Amino acid sequence: MDRQKHRILMVSDFFFPNFGGVESHIYYLSQCLLKLGHKVVVMTHAYGNRSGIRYVTNDLKVYYVPWRPFLMQNTLPTLFLTFPVVRTIIIRERISVVHGHQAFSTLCHEALIHARTMGYKVVFTDHSLYGFADAGSIHMNKVLQFTLADIDQAICVSHTSKENTVLRSGISPEKVFMVPNAVDTAMFTPSPERLSCDEIVIVVISRLVYRKGADLLVEVIPEVCRLFPKVRFIIGGDGPKRVRLEEMREKFSLQDRVEMLGAVPHAQVRSVLISGHIFLNSSLTEAFCIAILEAASCGLLTVSTRVGGVPEVLPDDMIVLAEPAPEDMVRAVRKAIDMLPGINPQVMHLQMKKLYSWDDVAKRTEIVYDRAVQSLTTNLLDRLPQYLTCGVWAGKLFCLVLIINYLLWCLLEFLQPAEGIEEVPDIGPLHAHSDLRDDL
Repeated sequence: MDRQKHRILMVSDFFFPNFGGVESHIYYLSQCLLKLGHKVVVMTHAYGNRSGIRYVTNDLKVYYVPWRPFLMQNTLPTLFLTFPVVRTIIIRERISVVHGHQAFSTLCHEALIHARTMGYKVVFTDHSLYGFADAGSIHMNKVLQFTLADIDQAICVSHTSKENTVLRSGISPEKVFMVPNAVDTAMFTPSPERLSCDEIVIVVISRLVYRKGADLLVEVIPEVCRLFPKVRFIIGGDGPKRVRLEEMREKFSLQDRVEMLGAVPHAQVRSVLISGHIFLNSSLTEAFCIAILEAASCGLLTVSTRVGGVPEVLPDDMIVLAEPAPEDMVRAVRKAIDMLPGINPQVMHLQMKKLYSWDDVAKRTEIVYDRAVQSLTTNLLDRLPQYLTCGVWAGKLFCLVLIINYLLWCLLEFLQPAEGIEEVPDIGPLHAHSDLRDDL
């Protein structure tokens, strides 16, 4: 019996041409879901001159809504003003499941709230870890609690991330699935020729921000260069902490041993990785880290901080873990250098092909969609009590927002009835599937 085919709207502020783990996850997951016969549409904000409807590989349709990013690639939170656009896209594409990505994305939160108001099934994927003490995390956790109070199903990329999300949002653990990230092993392949160990090259590819441990690199790199004269660093990435790394390079006269590449396009990441022996990840918080998978698929031994979901990513013979402290990071680099003679990049690549596959991620996500579609459909009166549990004052505020959102939906239905919005004809596998079903 054929599995039910879904019509999925992926929503996030983070998508190509921006590069990162969330962007890669949405793209590869969408491509594999298309291969399984589902319809997938992506909704994000405009990037520069890229606005309107675009088609990428395999006719993946992307709505670049003409809103400009406000802060860190996020659109300005408007709550209600996005409703008309989200409603139109859902109706035009005959969407059955709305899938939001990343807790930090305002567009994701707003789209999920509007979709639930309209009675659609919604799924949320959390890609990051957040704390509980600082002001930013407290605010974000309360927003997440609001969004997930009435969610159908949720996905986390690691067991650590699942525990973090359940604690932050109060969502029932039974609703949360663990589906890891993956890597395109056909794209990230080792160098055909094994590199000589006469000179050890350590590669860093990361956004140069505090959360990614750029300040830790400033202390680790000079000490590693002092202890190991044959070690050289290649650093790819950009961000506000790049200035600190360049100052460190000048201070310790390491211009000939620390190469700064700046931002590296995703298509060129492999060429940078295969020029090194060791991949160094210094993140201070990480739910999963796709960059580690890409490096391991290219045959690099990984040295990483022991934070978040990183210990779950690779087996012990592929990674050396360290506490996020300069002394322990240097110790881990020393251990990795000693392990290098026993590392076979081709064997490591084959092992990665067995461990991680986007096709497997898509099939597991498909099960989550099935569960979401089978969940009970509730009306506004049934949903309100779930929001009241979000706090004495916050719960009442959330209910008020929900009621206003419902009234706005009724107004939109009056001004522009759903029957008056033209539906887009299907193309590709789903269209062929529908024709076949009609013939039968």
